[in-house]
Amino acid sequence: MPLKVIGAGFGRTGTTSLYMALGQLGFPCYHMFELAQNKANKGHLGFWQKVANTPAGTQHDWETVFANYTAAVDNPACCVWQELLAANPDAKVILSLHPKGPDAWYESTVETIYFTESMWQFTVLKTVTPFGRKLGDMLTKLVWQRSHQGTMTDRAKAIAHYKRHIESVIAAVPGDRLLVFSVDQGWEPLCTFLDVPAPDGKFPDANDRAFFRKNIARMTMAVYGMFAAAVLIAAALIYGAVQLVKLL
Repeated sequence: MPLKVIGAGFGRTGTTSLYMALGQLGFPCYHMFELAQNKANKGHLGFWQKVANTPAGTQHDWETVFANYTAAVDNPACCVWQELLAANPDAKVILSLHPKGPDAWYESTVETIYFTESMWQFTVLKTVTPFGRKLGDMLTKLVWQRSHQGTMTDRAKAIAHYKRHIESVIAAVPGDRLLVFSVDQGWEPLCTFLDVPAPDGKFPDANDRAFFRKNIARMTMAVYGMFAAAVLIAAALIYGAVQLVKLL
């Protein structure tokens, strides 16, 4: 099915709350969580790795990943928002912004999702596990290099790029098809834009830093576990070799 809503905002701009809100409004939404945690989407990582290894602007069979969705926000979809808009010319675009501004966006990004580039433990996983290699290759090339232009190691450059991205989306999308939105604005602007009634209850508030901290902790323990296993195997091999020498 064609996408009706395309998220052009970077990750860590309230995209998890927006993902939940769109689902609640009747727009099944694609998000990095769908790639990482939905068993039905097991083959999606290979598709996104292919996207990452082809030039920007290349069209793909987007139905491969979006067949069951009418909306897409967050990485990796936001990295190809222009390609998705070209493939879905009737879609509306939501440019999500961090409610507390560019500096808060940068800090949030570095403290959470940028661990795939900044932590040596993930480098180990990329080296020794097939999943880590695929995920690392996709994230490095599509998210951190293509979308963020390799700016994340320099705070000033990253924030300047964040601001340029906002300007470029506003310049490229007609005003009647674009919503510049932060999740602290709640249901009203989003529902008006999508022409759907606002539901009862509060707008979703998914401050998921704790989620990333837990995953980073799990990853760290997994790497340490691999090191411990390697040490035990090495010790066993050395012991066996010593015993063999004694027998000879």
